Amino acid sequence: MPFETDDVRVERKQIISKPGRTKKPDLPKRLFWEFKYDEMDWQKDSETVIERVVERGSQEEWQEMIRFYGEKKVVNTLTNKTIYLTDRAIKKVCDFFKLKPEDLKCYIRKQSRPQRWI
Repeated sequence: MPFETDDVRVERKQIISKPGRTKKPDLPKRLFWEFKYDEMDWQKDSETVIERVVERGSQEEWQEMIRFYGEKKVVNTLTNKTIYLTDRAIKKVCDFFKLKPEDLKCYIRKQSRPQRWI
């Protein structure tokens, strides 16, 4: 029994999660064709999801990714964990988040690997 007096009254309220936080993002299945979409662990697989949306997603899908994971986590993943992005995707990331290519681990890695000249 909760403690109550004339001055203090205890009420039960439903716990509400943080706004914008759901169990899964509203992203299309077409981006994850080789995965079991309904069984994905969206938190555990966040790096894969972020890479896939950056490379193949539309502007609206980028916004959904940022809404779900938060801009800080998306930028941290892209700068410190993502080891490969296409040149086009690197340019899109730099333009969108106002980053330099040198800030991205995948760009540095790409520069340090020998390229074929043919």
